[in-house]
Amino acid sequence: MKILKYLFLLLLLSLVALTVFVATQKGIFSVERSKVINSPKATVYNYVNDFRNYEDFESWALEDSSINFTFPNKTAGNGASFYWTGTEGAGNSVTLKTKDGESIQQKMKYDGTEADVNWTFKDTLAGKTKVTWKAKGTMSFLFKIYTALNGGSDKVIGTIYEKSLANIDKNLNYETKTYNIKVNGVVQKTEMSYIKQTFTSEISKINKNARIVIPKLIKFSETNALEANGKPFIIYHTYDTATGLAKISICLPINKEISITSGSDILSGKMNAFEAVKTTLTGDYSHTTEAIAKTTAYINNQKIMPDLSWSHLEILEVSKLDTKSPSKLVTEIYFPTKPKVVPVSTTPAVNNEPQIDPAATTTESDPAASNPATTVPVVKKPVKPKPVAPKPAATPPPAKPEEDEF
Repeated sequence: MKILKYLFLLLLLSLVALTVFVATQKGIFSVERSKVINSPKATVYNYVNDFRNYEDFESWALEDSSINFTFPNKTAGNGASFYWTGTEGAGNSVTLKTKDGESIQQKMKYDGTEADVNWTFKDTLAGKTKVTWKAKGTMSFLFKIYTALNGGSDKVIGTIYEKSLANIDKNLNYETKTYNIKVNGVVQKTEMSYIKQTFTSEISKINKNARIVIPKLIKFSETNALEANGKPFIIYHTYDTATGLAKISICLPINKEISITSGSDILSGKMNAFEAVKTTLTGDYSHTTEAIAKTTAYINNQKIMPDLSWSHLEILEVSKLDTKSPSKLVTEIYFPTKPKVVPVSTTPAVNNEPQIDPAATTTESDPAASNPATTVPVVKKPVKPKPVAPKPAATPPPAKPEEDEF
């Protein structure tokens, strides 16, 4: 019994010593890990910048099935946030500052542990991205004990970061390489009314701007009792790859034509029906350039005349407001074209064949009547002259033909 008492006292003293040791530590930690991700920088940045993706790559979330995530309306960019709860505690993270495509600064809190988190993104060879993930902060008492018993904060947090970065690479490798481009051919687009915001944007930032503007258009339509009549779309008035700029209108279709008073940053518009070559891109926006190239090649191969008065139209059938998976995005691209004009050919009369009178034509009452190809010519049928009996001792007069019959 005395031995058991001594062992108990020894264990108690050890715990007290460990507690005193841990309590006297400052609890400040600094952890940094980097990895080259096999995806373009813009794609990696956008993926990390959206908190909705964290439940898919954070290793601690994937390994703990008890964790539940809560996402507010804003999950990307400055002011974005998310929350989580689990059997081992609760926490939240907030985005404080972003530099588009370059860096993200966040504040993370977890049961008394706080950290300043920084992400940086650098281009590397072959279109890859070097991601550096760094955290610096103070640990709670319980977390200090946990890290002390498991090799220190650098090992504990560093292992989480290493696994999470590997998950980002794996997820994006699938998401960015899983895509499909289909040139659907020539289609007719019906007229539509819409509300819009028009401005000049860097081409690389158009999708980011769309995520900002579209919610504003939706709120405007709801406030003014307007009914959305389809998916949001982007009109490209100009598209200059040399300067990297495009003049665009980000639009929301509505069920009726309206007039908005001057001074509003949201305006109304109406697009007339037009003919276009349609292409459907299923997958990440990074494949838009390839989709445009395939559409242009189709137009050239089919000898279709493009309408150069404006560039093209993109309908966001499934956007990042609808899904967090880049492979599930669906974008319909329409390049305006000029309808083919089929000339009416006239054939000269040969021998006794009937001749077409260009002045004597009629048009059927048909929706396609304005098309020269549907013009129906009227043919004059020649009538044989009736014979006239000759008079004696007189020169017979020439035969007079009857009136033409139709």
